[in-house]
Amino acid sequence: MTLIFATLIFIALLLFGAPIFVVISGLALYLFFSSQIDPAAMIIEMHRMATTPVLVAIPLFTFAGYLLSESGAPKRLIRFSDALLGWLPGGLAIIALITCAAFTALTGATGLTIIALGGLLLPAMQSGNYPEKFSLGLLTTSGTLGLLFPPSLPLIIYAIVAKVRIDHLFIAGILPGLLLIIVLSLFSVKKAVRTRVPRTEFKAVSIKKALRDAVWELPLPFIVLGGIYTGYFAVSEAAATTAVYVIIIEVLVYRDVPWRAIPGIMYKSMVLVGTIVIILGAAMGLTNYLIDEQIPMQLLDYFKAHIANRYVFLLVLNLFLLAVGCTMGIFSALVVVVPLLTPIATAYGLHPIHLGIIFLTNLEIGASLPPLGINLFIASIRFERPVLRLYAASLPFIAILLLGLALITYFPWFSLVFIN
Repeated sequence: MTLIFATLIFIALLLFGAPIFVVISGLALYLFFSSQIDPAAMIIEMHRMATTPVLVAIPLFTFAGYLLSESGAPKRLIRFSDALLGWLPGGLAIIALITCAAFTALTGATGLTIIALGGLLLPAMQSGNYPEKFSLGLLTTSGTLGLLFPPSLPLIIYAIVAKVRIDHLFIAGILPGLLLIIVLSLFSVKKAVRTRVPRTEFKAVSIKKALRDAVWELPLPFIVLGGIYTGYFAVSEAAATTAVYVIIIEVLVYRDVPWRAIPGIMYKSMVLVGTIVIILGAAMGLTNYLIDEQIPMQLLDYFKAHIANRYVFLLVLNLFLLAVGCTMGIFSALVVVVPLLTPIATAYGLHPIHLGIIFLTNLEIGASLPPLGINLFIASIRFERPVLRLYAASLPFIAILLLGLALITYFPWFSLVFIN
């Protein structure tokens, strides 16, 4: 009863606007005090998290992503994609999907994708005669589309919390991530054909010019993934290599970012990292309390008593995770919910890597799910449109993403084919 009462109080504080790390820390400290547990346990957990070797990758990848967002990289990526795919029906929409996915994978911040690319892509789609409702829905829901692609921060955090291999999780997310882009692309092609959106002419000279402009940035994903999977880099070393490479090409080669701007970009990126680390430490302290009180085992007993069928459990799991993704931040959801669900999912025969992909796909969709998905409110501010209008615009895309989620959930092959 103490846990239920405390949770209700702190949920109320969260709804009134209290910061998530304050809510989680306060809940953990209250539960420690009520159970006569030394609150130093939370500090110990924060120290343990801060000394985790893999955690070094988070600030380095985040800094590299923020530096790319401040440079001309988004414009060069869009120009290259347009030259390559603009002649296709719905080509500009597909370009938007690919660009947003790539940008989110590199930055790990979904709101940053909408802010950085929305101002470029929405006018482009409007000038290309795409319906405004379609354009708003596509750009709002695409803000999280890269969470399954390495080196996405949520992938790294899930691997740390669930204690699975990061390289396995990286490779497991590629095919499900591509599946979501493909189903959304097919919908975009159908919409473009139906509304008779004009296509641009294919020009080899345009591809050549766009490739020459982006020639230093396009190899970046291959450097990161190739280094990790060939065993040449550890994940933390790949993050350091990425940060150095991005500084070289954006500051010295393209000269988009002056040296004097680097400290400011570091400051902005480390604010996000600091938030993540505080949430991680506070949430892990709370998680340890829940494990000590055997809450996961009690939940497991409840599920076993009421849900015998594995497929029904997967349906309930998805509904629960969609609600979590809609109401909680991605990073806090990962740290609080993953330790609770892992033993339950294992009991139903779910591979921990498959569970991770299901988990992140749900959070990806939940971030754009009405009524509380955070991307809806960020897009409302960025595009200067009423949030209710974005609700209606996002629903067709949410329905398609839910179809992709069902395929990922009930066909583990998408997540495990390269692992096995």
